[in-house]
Amino acid sequence: MRNSRRGDVDPFIVMDVMEAARRAEDAGRHIIHMEVGQPGTPAPEGARDAVARAMAEDALGYTVALGLPALRARIARHYGETYGVDLDPGRVVVTSGSSAGFLLAFTALFDTGDRVGIGAPGYPSYRQILRALDLRPVMIEAAFENRLQLVPGDLPRDLAGLMIASPANPTGTMLDRDALAALIGAAQGQGTAFISDEIYHGIEYDRRAVSALEIDQDVYVINSFSKYFSMTGWRVGWMVVPEDHVRIIERIAQNMFICPPHVSQVAALAAMECGDELQANLAVYAENRRLMLEGLPAAGFTRIAPPDGAFYVYADVADLTDDSLAFAAEILDGAGVAVTPGLDFDEGRGARTLRFSYARSTADIAEGLRRLKAFMEARG
Repeated sequence: MRNSRRGDVDPFIVMDVMEAARRAEDAGRHIIHMEVGQPGTPAPEGARDAVARAMAEDALGYTVALGLPALRARIARHYGETYGVDLDPGRVVVTSGSSAGFLLAFTALFDTGDRVGIGAPGYPSYRQILRALDLRPVMIEAAFENRLQLVPGDLPRDLAGLMIASPANPTGTMLDRDALAALIGAAQGQGTAFISDEIYHGIEYDRRAVSALEIDQDVYVINSFSKYFSMTGWRVGWMVVPEDHVRIIERIAQNMFICPPHVSQVAALAAMECGDELQANLAVYAENRRLMLEGLPAAGFTRIAPPDGAFYVYADVADLTDDSLAFAAEILDGAGVAVTPGLDFDEGRGARTLRFSYARSTADIAEGLRRLKAFMEARG
């Protein structure tokens, strides 16, 4: 059967690493998972309880395309409580995870062939979704001296859109208010649509992440319940769009998705009231981060920058390899630790980088670091 060239996208390498780790586990090995950005905790207890009640009392059929009004209102309140932004709930769109948000944003904002800038290293699905939509991802190398975040001088002049993330995947680095404002200003000054991926907001250590909505309202913001709210498999997220884009997004969402999963929206609404449990999860990440920043250099991974947020450490391993894919496979085989090759995040420089996730339990992180140290010592 014939194939569409839009389907000719690269694999998501971390998923291939997960599959290799699964095969090793099926063969009886105990694998420490540092490859995937997935919390080791379930959805908050209050969310699970709300779902149990809803399943007993509600048919859980279609919702409106933009999401449950109560959830949209609660998300809007979150922006007031967390960022001091007075947000109209009518601008909030509930989505089937942040991935649906990217699809909706790219479809609403861009036409075939438009060029959309993405910082490298960056989340690989940005560029693959763009390619599948017949858009042109423009990978912009972020400098190490800028902690692998873009600055206005990096931007080409002919972009239809710019996608940024802070805290970022894979680096965990953040833009402060001035840096984010400078990027928004530079983009808008040349007619470039600005999209802010804020999926790791809430997972911050020494300072709070800044939302693009604190700076300007003429932006798209995409977020999710996957990371801070520990609800990856529930596939529920949200986006905030300018008022005059709401109906555009609504029409596309009606046809692409009908609506987000009703049961997941029920869980999400309840999860927003589970602050104590979520902050306890954050305390685990903070301890894991401390262990990583001590343990990785002790194991020989010395070229790292402390992450400001998220739950990743991105390591320059050019002194150890020029083939991160093979090196990750060697680590999995020799140490029983799954890590992600940097090729997922940076097509140009990723052969010399690795990403380590510390989203799992502290016991797992400590054991993984012990194994990595032993492996690297044996490797010489």
